[in-house]
Amino acid sequence: MTMDDFLAVPDFGLGWLDASGPHADIVLSTRVRLARNLQGHRYLSRASDSDRQTVFRAVARAVDQASLPDDPVLLPLAELRRRTQRILLERRLVSDEIIGRSEPESGAGVAVCPRETLSVMINEEDHLRLQCLMSGLRLVDGWSRVDGLDEELGRHLPLAYHHDFGFLTSCPTNVGTGLRASALLHLPGLVLTKEIDRALNGIAQVGLTTRGLYGEGSKFVGNFFQVSNQTTLGQSEEDLIDHLDRIVATVISKEREARRVLMRDAGAVTEDQVWRAYGLLRYARALTYEELMNLLSGVRLGVSLKVLPSPPVYSLNRMMIFSQTAHLEDAAGCPLSSSERRAHRAEYVRRALRDESAHGTSDPGP
Repeated sequence: MTMDDFLAVPDFGLGWLDASGPHADIVLSTRVRLARNLQGHRYLSRASDSDRQTVFRAVARAVDQASLPDDPVLLPLAELRRRTQRILLERRLVSDEIIGRSEPESGAGVAVCPRETLSVMINEEDHLRLQCLMSGLRLVDGWSRVDGLDEELGRHLPLAYHHDFGFLTSCPTNVGTGLRASALLHLPGLVLTKEIDRALNGIAQVGLTTRGLYGEGSKFVGNFFQVSNQTTLGQSEEDLIDHLDRIVATVISKEREARRVLMRDAGAVTEDQVWRAYGLLRYARALTYEELMNLLSGVRLGVSLKVLPSPPVYSLNRMMIFSQTAHLEDAAGCPLSSSERRAHRAEYVRRALRDESAHGTSDPGP
C-alpha cells in the first residue's frame, strides 16, 4: 500500500475506542508508554539529519525482524500528506511534537500494529516511544503488552541503559524506567457536585499529575481528565503501574458515588441537562469542537445513568475522533474554513445519531 492508503483499513489504530474494557463508561482509554534510546547514537537534541535517518533505518530493520503480534505498518511521516499526519495525531498514534509545527523532522516515523493496540514512534523526543493504548482501565494488561514489545525490539536494538540509573532518556524526568502510564477519565459527576478540585488535589498529593485530553499543555474539555505518573526513577515498573491503578480505581469509585448523588438529589435537573445535550447534538447546524465535547459529555453521562438508551459508548467515542478537523477535511476531500468545519461537524454528528436511532431497538426520544 502507499503511505496514505493505510486509512482505507477500517478503524486503523482505533481499537482503543471499542468500549470493551473495565469501567469503559468512565475510562475512555488506558495508555502505557516507554521511552528508549539507542546506544551509540546521538540523542535527538544534538542529532543531525543523518543521525536521525540512521536511527530510523535501524528501528525499521528491528520492526521487520521482530516477532510482533500483528504485521506492523511503518510510516515515514515526511512521506505523508499533512492532513494524514494530523489524522494520526487525532487518533493518538503520534504526538504533536513528532509531526512538528509545519513538517516532521528528518527520520520521524511511526510503526503501528493496526489490529492490535501497539505503536512505536521513531525520533520523537527520544529515539523510541513504545506505546500501548487500550479501552477501559487496563493498566496491568497495557504494561504487559508494551513490556513484551520492549523485550522483542530489545533483541534487535542496543538500548541505552546504565547500571545505576536505568534506561537513559533525553529528559531527566524519564530516566529510570522510562515509563509513563495514564488513564483518560470522564468525570462529570465530580464536576457537577463540585468535588473535582478535591479529587484533583488528592491525586497530586499522591505523586500523580492531571492533564487535559491530549496530554501536557492541553486544556480540560468535556469533563475529561488524564491521570498519569510523574516519577520514573526509584520504583519498578510494576510498582508504578500498581500505584496508578489503585488511585484511578479510587477516583472511579468517587465518580460513581457522585453520579448516585446527582440522581438522588437532582435527578430531574440532571435528566433535563442530559436530554438538552442530546437534543442540541441531534439538531444543531454548527458546532465547535469544544461545544461538541461538552454536549457529548452530557450524553455520555446520560447513557451511563441509563437516562438515555442510546447511542452506545463506542459510538460516542467515535464521534470524538471523527469530528476533529483533519478527519472532517478528509471526509470532505478538501480544506475547510472555521465556519465550514463547524457546519460539517454538526452534520456528521446529526447523521451519526440518526443512524444509531434507526438501527437501535428503540428511538431514544423522551
